[in-house]
Amino acid sequence: MDETSGNEVVVQRLIQCINDRRVEVMDELFHDDAVMHWPQSGEYVRGAENRRGIYNAFPQLPTITPRRITSGGNLVVAEATLDYGGPAYETVFIFEFRDGRIATETAYWSEAFPAPEWRSKWVETG
Repeated sequence: MDETSGNEVVVQRLIQCINDRRVEVMDELFHDDAVMHWPQSGEYVRGAENRRGIYNAFPQLPTITPRRITSGGNLVVAEATLDYGGPAYETVFIFEFRDGRIATETAYWSEAFPAPEWRSKWVETG
């Protein structure tokens, strides 16, 4: 398996372990010094201990439905919907890999919103 395919498999395993509520598997997928960056809130989660703390304290983990996973070299981008049992968030994850494990995760998410009427003659919805 080439490096790109291997990195995509790691991201697929990450999605599955969150969906299965088995966050302990994340230790196999992330480097101990990995950084998770959430630009919208300005937060950085540095290191395994902080990542474990956050994921073990989540009030409710989302169910992740991937739409597309693309990769090249040490970079994997995953587009997905996160469902917290109420609002759903459209999400883009950017993963940077080092030696087959996640070194950096950057995540952007937003609640879906209705398209404005003024654009309707130029766009498709669905």
